[in-house]
Amino acid sequence: MSAAPASRSARNRRDVDLQLLELTTLHEISKVLTESLDLRITCGKVLKLLSQMLGMARGTFLMREPGHPRLSIVAAHGMSEEEIARGHYKIGEGIVGRVVASGSPIVVPNIGDEPLFLDRTGSRSALDRKTISFLCVPVKVGGETVGVLSADRLFEDRVPFDRDVQFLTIVAGSIAQAVRIGEMVRDEQQRLLDENLTLKSELKGRYRFDNIVGVSDRMQAVFGQVDRVSKSNATVILRGESGTGKEMIAGLIHYNSGRAGGPFIKLNCAALPETLLEAELFGHARGAFTGAVGEKRGRFELANGGTLFLDEVGDLPLSFQIKLLRVLQERQFERVGGTETISVDVRLITATNRVLEEAVRAGIFREDLYYRLNVIPIFLPPLRDRPEDVPPLIEFYLTRFNQENGKSVRLARAVYDRLLRYPWPGNIRELQHAIEHLVVMAGGTEAGEGELPLSILNGPGYAAQPSAGAGFPVPAFGQSTPIGPAFPATTANESGFSTIELSEKEMIGAAIAKAEGNRSKAARALGITPRQIGYKAKKYGLG
Repeated sequence: MSAAPASRSARNRRDVDLQLLELTTLHEISKVLTESLDLRITCGKVLKLLSQMLGMARGTFLMREPGHPRLSIVAAHGMSEEEIARGHYKIGEGIVGRVVASGSPIVVPNIGDEPLFLDRTGSRSALDRKTISFLCVPVKVGGETVGVLSADRLFEDRVPFDRDVQFLTIVAGSIAQAVRIGEMVRDEQQRLLDENLTLKSELKGRYRFDNIVGVSDRMQAVFGQVDRVSKSNATVILRGESGTGKEMIAGLIHYNSGRAGGPFIKLNCAALPETLLEAELFGHARGAFTGAVGEKRGRFELANGGTLFLDEVGDLPLSFQIKLLRVLQERQFERVGGTETISVDVRLITATNRVLEEAVRAGIFREDLYYRLNVIPIFLPPLRDRPEDVPPLIEFYLTRFNQENGKSVRLARAVYDRLLRYPWPGNIRELQHAIEHLVVMAGGTEAGEGELPLSILNGPGYAAQPSAGAGFPVPAFGQSTPIGPAFPATTANESGFSTIELSEKEMIGAAIAKAEGNRSKAARALGITPRQIGYKAKKYGLG
């Protein structure tokens, strides 16, 4: 065999080996770039791979500084921290600056003979500069040069510069994709942050006192309690029938407290079985049970620094109550299947429609948990006990659902009569759904009796007697004038008092009599203050 064919065969083998090495390097680089969004970490590993696998020493990745016409080193290999800190270049300055300005690669075969090679880092000051070549390629995103990738080569490597440039250009393209993905993630994070701030602002606005309808004395007393308790971190339990607005009051407490900037996390305890309830509240470790493929934070962790609202707490399984009690006492817990003890700073608000005292006596609710939850109880009266709130609630929901549906529906007199006479066993929630039903089903601008929900059409045509004896005005039947945002005024009778006032007089008189003349006790029973009952008693001549 002649020397020439043998030489070509050796070169071919070297080319194949180099191609294989380059492909292996690219594969490793692609894996590294998907490990993290931090370019300092990923690009530092990329430059290390270029040095170890292909002999490209002192590699650097530089990017344009936002709002500044210069480049800085993001990642480097083979340089000290002091040398990296000196790596700043203006656009157009030196080899690196010219690559950014032109958007084209530049190769310096011998940096010792190139006056434009600045070596601002000083990383090559102790080396023989006449044996070093410098390769620099642009990193482009969307056609714009955002940075440069550079590396040194020794003469004796005997690899053609065009091949090195081609390879570095491919690597620069992969880095550009990582840069673009990072920008997209940051933009999305900023969008979510802005959206979160907007939603928090909207929620805070929604949970303002003037956004919750309640003109009755009973609700004004509730608002007074809420205002006072919001200024503390005390545990609150909201008592009352379903649909009375317990979740709204919980939000009102949170968004008017010092924790308003923190999360407001909610969970309905009756909606989950015990096994899922524990995982939802405390989270779970990876592999804790079938399907637990990863670690999950529970509601207590998510509410850290804010408020956790547990609805239907009276339905908690007895076996789970001791676990909740421990968290309330120690503010610590472990995830399901985990061993790490987690501490949280959470304000707890609970709600129930059950009579917990009866549940304690029946042995289905722990007495110690009852006292732990019952620090500050707030009782929300049913709608039948505060009929004067019905007209403004109708107006509120009528306006809301007209806006949501792009309509201007008004209520016929007969419909309005029905709504005032109806006892509302489902409380505010039922009233809300009834008004939405009327607006949606109305064929024109007036909702008639035919659009009423069946529960109201088939229900009693009169108001059930309120539990506290309160009354409310009822317009006469047969009037066809549609009722819109303005509602009929309450008329006075021969006594000079309105119907509502007479009913209020009877209610207060009955409460004082039942309390054997003890006005403070009567006030507590009615959910008002002693000052208010004193004023009312004087007004109605009750002694």
